[in-house]
Amino acid sequence: MSGAPLRVVFAGTPEFSVPCLEACRASGAEVVAVYTQPDRPAGRGRKLTPSPVKQAALDAGIPVEQPESLKSQEARDTLAAYRPDLMVVVAYGLILPRKVLALPRLGCWNVHASLLPRWRGAAPIQRAILAGDTESGVDLMQMEAGLDTGPVLLERRTPISREDTGGSLHDRLSALGANALAEGLRRVMAGESLAAKPQPEEGVIYAHKLDKAEARLDFQRPALELERQIRAFNPWPVAEGEFAGEHLRVWNATAIDDAPSAAPGTVVGASARGIAIACGQGTLVVTELQRAGGKRITAADFLNARADLRTAR
Repeated sequence: MSGAPLRVVFAGTPEFSVPCLEACRASGAEVVAVYTQPDRPAGRGRKLTPSPVKQAALDAGIPVEQPESLKSQEARDTLAAYRPDLMVVVAYGLILPRKVLALPRLGCWNVHASLLPRWRGAAPIQRAILAGDTESGVDLMQMEAGLDTGPVLLERRTPISREDTGGSLHDRLSALGANALAEGLRRVMAGESLAAKPQPEEGVIYAHKLDKAEARLDFQRPALELERQIRAFNPWPVAEGEFAGEHLRVWNATAIDDAPSAAPGTVVGASARGIAIACGQGTLVVTELQRAGGKRITAADFLNARADLRTAR
């Protein structure tokens, strides 16, 4: 593409979106505005805090827009005034009405953290770990009116290991998303038209928003399911449960496929390597945890204060 640079409006809010904003800036495109959610209260003081994307935009000297909605004529007029060739949307958090999708010359692209059509919706990263998926990825998608229904332009894949947490997979997919977006922008600016591949009609699953209530550990369930729950909810909302006579948050644990030797929820062993808890199927060995009002500690540190548990077999 020759002449004037591609005019891009970027829309995103959380930390996940920041590498994609940087990829837009590094591509040679002109990021003419950044749209992000209004500032929200955060921290103990509940002070209004800018989103990570807003902070990155301010640092780069890019105009920032924070409408509560894009449904009004005024909001559309503001967007149209930036004369975008393309709008790039990454975990923005607001629905784009049809009239907004039609505004940019090249439409709107979305970077989504799953292999579509599996895990459309709000929490694809955690849902993939919870379900025991062995693979995830990011799709660069041409947006249409449905929720994550548009055709896929580019895809990046990555395996999910038993060491992956919601946090580690988030960071990897964030980088992969920026990589896919950078390639898409490079190819379009070189004059290429990206082939849009329609999503299969089979295999659609929705990744519903996370609820803190889901973080509660039920030791009647198989240990492997609890291990996935703990990994998926690290770093938020963090799994929690009752064992060893306390209410504890669990940051890391490993499932062992053995025959339970006691009632579910019973501590059946405790050493510096971990606290073993009987489950409905198998044993869960907790290696990192947190007491009420305390900080994250290893099982070894926890047992220094709970020598009574060392007698558990």
